[in-house]
Amino acid sequence: MSHLYLTSPIGPRQNNFINAVVKIKTDLSPAPLLRALKDIEKRMGRKKTGKRWGPRVIDIDILLYEKRIINLKKLNIPHREMLNRRFVLEPLLEIAPGLAHPVIKRKIKEILKSDLTLKKQKVKILQRAVKL
Repeated sequence: MSHLYLTSPIGPRQNNFINAVVKIKTDLSPAPLLRALKDIEKRMGRKKTGKRWGPRVIDIDILLYEKRIINLKKLNIPHREMLNRRFVLEPLLEIAPGLAHPVIKRKIKEILKSDLTLKKQKVKILQRAVKL
């Protein structure tokens, strides 16, 4: 698990978010894993508001799944927006420093260093990771 990161929201004006990246092992294939994660969100109180990027109690995404590339109506792996989100890439780099994006074949570290838009996004460590 990465540190917890306090990040400015993208989209409507709202409070900051807390983000982290976690690497897991699972016997679930991608589609059943997504259903399980959506069920966790629902049980934690997430409601469908229809407001894109609006306030929410929790948001769990699958960023990567091994080196697979999946493009379905409700599931895209790698996550479509991950390369545009410093709050995703910073904690991802923390837990997988040598990782390369499976589509563009560039290391996460290189993407963070070279993308000027990412550099403008505000991200700071809120809390150090706790060993589980």
